[in-house]
Amino acid sequence: MHTAQPRIGLIILLASVIAITPLAVDMYLPAMPIMALSMDTHISQIQQSLSIFLAAYATGMLLFGPLADRFGRRPLAMLGLSGFAIASLALTQVDSIEWFLLWRSVQALSGAAATVVVPGIIRYLYQEHTAKGMSYMSLIMMIAPLAAPAIGSLILWIGHWHGIFLLLAIYAITIAILCWRWLPEIRPEASDTPKPGFIESYATVFSRRHTRPLIATILFTSFSFFCFLTAVPFVYIQYFGANEQMFSVLFGLNVCLLMLANTVNSRVVTRVGPEVMLKIGLGGALVFATALCTVIFLELGLWPAVLCIGPLMASLSLVSTNTDAMIIMQFPDHSGTATAVTGTLRFGAGALAGPLLAWCYTGTPVPFALLMSSGVVGVLCCRLWARRYHQHR
Repeated sequence: MHTAQPRIGLIILLASVIAITPLAVDMYLPAMPIMALSMDTHISQIQQSLSIFLAAYATGMLLFGPLADRFGRRPLAMLGLSGFAIASLALTQVDSIEWFLLWRSVQALSGAAATVVVPGIIRYLYQEHTAKGMSYMSLIMMIAPLAAPAIGSLILWIGHWHGIFLLLAIYAITIAILCWRWLPEIRPEASDTPKPGFIESYATVFSRRHTRPLIATILFTSFSFFCFLTAVPFVYIQYFGANEQMFSVLFGLNVCLLMLANTVNSRVVTRVGPEVMLKIGLGGALVFATALCTVIFLELGLWPAVLCIGPLMASLSLVSTNTDAMIIMQFPDHSGTATAVTGTLRFGAGALAGPLLAWCYTGTPVPFALLMSSGVVGVLCCRLWARRYHQHR
């Protein structure tokens, strides 16, 4: 049954499903040095587990997106959450890097199966107001990356690093029980037309010319986001000299601005539409990206940089959230596949940001500012591409 006014409890549940990914990525970061000692390996091997997780997650989205469209979202969510819980429990028992990397891959694949279904459910519940639903979900979900490192540090303070993965297992089991009770099943309407196959589903998404600029927009916004996540410890701590406590405050400030942007979007987008909010976000991103480059080049210090980075991230959040909604709205019967495409591009951009920052390293934040700004310019090019398409249609 379609829900005209989705209950906030269901939106919280969907955000909790999505949150397993940032929790799995961020919660064990403080434990990396201890884990390397425990497994008698170099810390670079532990750091490699993050890249392996992202690669496996992207692969899982490509695999499970069309399956969600074909077989339904509730069964896939339950399968993914169950697999994530099993993999997390297995990680509490590993004592070698080989087994750790193996079960992290299983954990990532399972997480992809669970999370790829969520945007399709949001689209079904909110219909033409999908951008509003996505904003609500993003707003709630952002609590996870804000809290995850602190939770990981707390577990290390009171126990062993294995406790981090035990907590992830308990979280996944709890969410699975809640989904079994309250997650609605959403299937395509019955039709005499044969369901498209795996390849045909992706062909459908990429065949629509007016969707391609939106898909490219996701790639560029995600590239800027991952440039921030990869470089911000160096920029704040090593270059500007902020201590660990100040870094936590500054990082939390950025997350709070992202939450504020999604709050504003959820209240305004139903009146003006996601296209207008996307343009507003792009305008803000262009202004603050330019300001960030100016501040960095003129070496104006930490706080002017912070006052540029925070609003820039908030503006990019407006672009990303509304672009996601516009893509999902165009594919009511292929929302899983569309989500798989955008999710894979997101994590592909994340894999690209790190090596580029390393290759451009100069010991200053200049490459960081320029690469973040290049993502914003890429979004601008995508909007010009979309306008050209509409003019010639």
